[in-house]
Amino acid sequence: MVERGLTLATAESCTSGGIAREITKVSGSSDYFQGGLVAYQDRLKTQYLGVSAEDITKYDVVSEPVVRQMVRGACKMFQTDYAIASTGYAGDGCNGIPSGTIWIAWGKPDNICAKCLTQNIDRETNTDNAIKEALSGLLKELKTP
Repeated sequence: MVERGLTLATAESCTSGGIAREITKVSGSSDYFQGGLVAYQDRLKTQYLGVSAEDITKYDVVSEPVVRQMVRGACKMFQTDYAIASTGYAGDGCNGIPSGTIWIAWGKPDNICAKCLTQNIDRETNTDNAIKEALSGLLKELKTP
């Protein structure tokens, strides 16, 4: 990201800032990482990230449309080129969606990759796996010519 002059932000729900924590463990991350928002409550997703309340109702907060909007919202909020987002039911499931269902997404506003994780081990392992998958996804995206 530094070589290309790109910037990055995060918008996290179920990973509770874990993605941002992993990014900032790397020396020099301040050269590209602008910041992140932990939006655990739906109200914050709509208010700060511009997630559609209608889409939350229609698709559930743990859905592809919502996580994609979180990426776009984080890029806008932090004025970055790229963002990583997460939303999921890491512990207990809800609304018929099973525990361990986590949507992650990464990219720039006009090119977002999203992935649904469904492996349910335990809350901590589920979130750790989501963090690793999200970071890995962005890294692969950046390495693609």
